[in-house]
Amino acid sequence: MPYFLIIALQGFCVYHAIKNRKDYYWFFVIIFLPVIGSIIYLLTQVFNKKDLDIAQDEIINIVNPSKKIKDLQKQLDFADTFQNRVNLADALFESGDYTNAIDEFETALNGSYSNNFGVIKKLIKAYSEIEDYNKVIFYAEKIDAKPDFNGSKSQFFYGLALEELGQSEKAEEQLRKIDQRYSNYAERYRLAQFFIEKGKHGSAKEILSEIISESQHMTKTNRVKYREVIKNTKKLLAES
Repeated sequence: MPYFLIIALQGFCVYHAIKNRKDYYWFFVIIFLPVIGSIIYLLTQVFNKKDLDIAQDEIINIVNPSKKIKDLQKQLDFADTFQNRVNLADALFESGDYTNAIDEFETALNGSYSNNFGVIKKLIKAYSEIEDYNKVIFYAEKIDAKPDFNGSKSQFFYGLALEELGQSEKAEEQLRKIDQRYSNYAERYRLAQFFIEKGKHGSAKEILSEIISESQHMTKTNRVKYREVIKNTKKLLAES
């Protein structure tokens, strides 16, 4: 390990030990066993068991994603509850198994949960993934009166589904509502493409210019997150 990293690690551990009034022997462990002592301190005094369990679970899920699904299926078999079924459906969706995820989401929508907003939003996204646009529209129209629907990704999927089924005017009406400043960058970029396809270059340029302007005020994290969107926005604006 590079020397400066060892010093930084020791410094953090000493600072943490002082701040949290740890027993004096930890200072000897950290100072006289620089690498091993600092690692032992981090594992036993900084990270709690819950943190380590979460990290371990995440690693296992990456290496063996089917294990998470099997474990959640066992939980559901043991206790057939709404939340257990939704958890399983979420895991199936994350793995790309949209068809089975849809089956579980729809099964969850029964009784008092038949109009659950969160599950219906997930169904809209899942049906969009498998390009079943009639179902996207069906579920979107069950929640389109909700205040949280306006400007949401669900509304975006709804608009795209309407366009795919030849309902361009209704599609534009829905898609325009996702054009909200300092948010929905990828969706607004797609809206600009929609306008270009319809020959409405002025509307497209306005949206693209706004995205570029807003990108100047993004945090570093968001600049990284939306780097491709910004890059594509600049390219599309130059071409349009």
